[in-house]
Amino acid sequence: MNSSPDRLAAAAELLAAQEEIVDTFSLLEDWTDRYQYIIDLGKQLAPFPEEYKTEDYRLKGCQSQVWIRTDLVDGLLHIRATSDSAIVAGLIALLLRVYNDRRPGDIIATPPDFIRRIELESHLSPTRSNGLSAMIQQIRQMAVEALAKAHRAG
Repeated sequence: MNSSPDRLAAAAELLAAQEEIVDTFSLLEDWTDRYQYIIDLGKQLAPFPEEYKTEDYRLKGCQSQVWIRTDLVDGLLHIRATSDSAIVAGLIALLLRVYNDRRPGDIIATPPDFIRRIELESHLSPTRSNGLSAMIQQIRQMAVEALAKAHRAG
């Protein structure tokens, strides 16, 4: 196991991103405010290139339309995603705050504990909860594939 200072710092950043989400949600008084915050986050997503809104990048398992693309850039998994649903776009934004531009190994090693801690799944409809799980699985799978590709190349 590589425990270099860079690796430890990267893992700490990932955990800090989750902690920041938990802290923000604790400041919001009720779930109406929390849903509005999630929707506002979704509105701030970077534009998703139209050429990637194809079946190749569409996430299966979501009721809403979700497109996700990853690229390995300088050893970090760069994730772009969008949805036609305001709430789902906000959920994507939360996941990107934690996992975007992180090392694939760090993504794999760090479960999204913030979801349980803010009780998100218990406040989502079953279909949205399933979609959130599908997005997490997809990000983790893309990290596994990027890690495998990096090992083959290096």
